[in-house]
This record gives sequence, C-alpha cells and structure tokens, in this order.
Amino acid sequence: MIYFNDVHILWYVLIGIIGLIVGQIVHIINDKLPKGEKIIEKNIINQLKQKKKLNYLLMIITAIIYIALLYRFGIQKNIMDNINLIKYLVLTPMILSAFIIDYRLQIIPNRLNLTIFETGLIFTFLLGIVNINLAINMILGMLAGAGIFLIITLIGGLIAGKEAMGFGDVKFMGALGLYFGLYGIIAIALIAFLIGAIISIILLISKIKKTDEYIPFGPFIVIASFILMFIPFDLIVLALLKIFTLGMYVQ
Repeated sequence: MIYFNDVHILWYVLIGIIGLIVGQIVHIINDKLPKGEKIIEKNIINQLKQKKKLNYLLMIITAIIYIALLYRFGIQKNIMDNINLIKYLVLTPMILSAFIIDYRLQIIPNRLNLTIFETGLIFTFLLGIVNINLAINMILGMLAGAGIFLIITLIGGLIAGKEAMGFGDVKFMGALGLYFGLYGIIAIALIAFLIGAIISIILLISKIKKTDEYIPFGPFIVIASFILMFIPFDLIVLALLKIFTLGMYVQ
C-alpha cells in the first residue's frame, strides 16, 4: 500500500476527484453570483456534464489545492482534529470564487461574503465546544480583519476623496477572520499589502495599468490566505519580520 504523509493514496485520488467537481461548480456559480441568479437549480447536474462549459483550468487548480491540503494536514482519527482540513476544504472554493469575480468585475458579492461569514460562524462554534479560547480568537480575528480594512477605507476616503478599497474587501476580511483568527488575519493583511504593492508597482511600470485605474485587492487577500494555509505560521512571522525590518531582525 502507498501512503503519503500517513494518508493512503486512494484518499488523494478521491479528494482530487472531489476537487475537480468543486472547481466546475465554482465556475458555474461565478456566472450566477454577480447577476443575482439562483445558485442551486434542478439542472445543475446537466450543467456539470456539459463539456463545452467545463473550465478545466479551474477544475485542475481546485483539485491540486485539495490534494495539497490533504497532504498538509493529513487525516486524523478524531473528527475535531481534522477541523483545519475540513474548514479549508470548505473555504477554498469560496475564496477562489472571490478571486475570480473581484478580478473580473472589481466586486466581491455580498452573498458570497455572507456565505463565508455564516460558514465561519459554524466552525467557530465547533471550535468553541472544544476550546472556548479558540472561538474567542476567531471572533477577535473577525473584528480585527474588518476593523483594519474599514479604517484604511475611511482614511483613504478622507485623504484621497475616494475609497482606498471597496467595502466588499472589509466584509471579506471580517469573514476570513473567523477562519484564521486574530494573528492569522493580521498576517494575511500584511502579506496581502506586500504582494499588492509589488504587483501594483510592476503593473504601473509596465503600463498595464494606469495610475488612476482601480486594481482589485481581493485577489491579493486570497493569495495571502492560501499562503497562510500551507506555510507554518512561525515561518511566515519570521519572513515578515525580516522583510519589514529590511533584514535587521535577528532571532
């Protein structure tokens, strides 16, 4: 029998297949969400089967992320010990949807943010059953995530006379705080700003974007979220300290 990280290879095959299906569902939902259309319909199975409407790239990306999450967290005997794996498997298609829609349309639909928020509350409640401190940390993460971006939005509006970022990003960060907790959401904010700054400079220098053009911030938040899922938190903190102190930080 073949095992990777103490997980049988058949589990990877199964989770990969699920990832392919979920990726196609995300593709279908991405067309419906911005239009306010009904998500779950009787013909959704038929839509999944239509080869001409298959998004192979999104299906493969989702499957790879699912398999990587399984390798990262493994499968534990106790269901509550699998909570990180489960919540990230649930979160992945939602933030992939946020990435694509925000990139295309510069919005993160309220329905999507609300779904992320409601699902996050469920996981927070489950964590609270095991350890109330974990649940408190998630609630603080929600408040910090929304608070940080709300302050930036308001200050940006006062200084520049326009929104520094959309309120969709504020809601998005608040909802994500329920998954990553206080310190996790702060790390996501820092990583997102760092990635956003680098990519924005490249886009402006290459003249792909003009200085007065809006660059959606949601995709940077999503990339930062995936980084936090896969890289140990201690390594992320160390890297951020090195970057923001220009290499002067010494352990």
